[in-house]
Amino acid sequence: MNSSSAQSQVISVANLSWDVGNQSILEDITFSVSSGQFVGLIGPNGAGKSSLLRCLYRVNQPSSGKVEIDGRDIWRSSLKENAKKVAVILQENGDYFGLSVKDVVAMGLTPHKSLFSGDNPQDKQRVAQALAQVGLEEFEKSAFANLSGGEKQRVMVARAIVQQPQVLLMDEPTNHLDVHYQIEVLQLAKSLGITVLASIHDLNLASAFCDSILLLDKGKLVSLGSPEAVLTQENLVNHFRTKAIVDTHPTSDCPRISYDYGADLPGDSQFRGDRS
Repeated sequence: MNSSSAQSQVISVANLSWDVGNQSILEDITFSVSSGQFVGLIGPNGAGKSSLLRCLYRVNQPSSGKVEIDGRDIWRSSLKENAKKVAVILQENGDYFGLSVKDVVAMGLTPHKSLFSGDNPQDKQRVAQALAQVGLEEFEKSAFANLSGGEKQRVMVARAIVQQPQVLLMDEPTNHLDVHYQIEVLQLAKSLGITVLASIHDLNLASAFCDSILLLDKGKLVSLGSPEAVLTQENLVNHFRTKAIVDTHPTSDCPRISYDYGADLPGDSQFRGDRS
């Protein structure tokens, strides 16, 4: 992931740290993501996954280090310029009370419009095509607030399609969804053919969909590489404090994790200091 030429590195993070008061939340994180890659961000609870993503979409300003999207420092660009390049899908998106599905998808047009300009026929066509792409064309007049969780995430993907970004950042977009919608949302994101960085709670989903994986623990980047390189028994013990067998999925040819539910789990006292 770091061997690509600078021209193909759409996301570049260098020596990023983020502190809150005297507490270090993220420490000296460096990585790059090449154009078109689907990259997973994993780690135990409290590892700093959401904090890192918020640094990438301009909510948390790093205490030190740099974040570049398409070669430009995001903090030296305007919010509108960044919105043209980066779309975001969160685990919880609010209910947008009073807005229809079509209204929410059309919000993706905002970075490309002047302040008081209306939607032209081409804009309306982009919205309609995006809804069709995620299979929600029949829901365009429905209230967004009345949709299921999986349907809402498909609307967010449609909004991202309309936004036409280079990068899609997803913060645990499959949490609270049943298995069908978990797979569907990630399939839709991958089908866009753009650069995706997604924090994913389910390690088997991360294995199946990701080209590369970043593993965070205690605010540090402790492993990065292919699913085979990162999703190892050693990393599961050292960073997730769980025991499992890692073999090859019978149909997807990717690492498969089978947890040992009867094993004695590594405790906090055993876990401390394992990362040296």
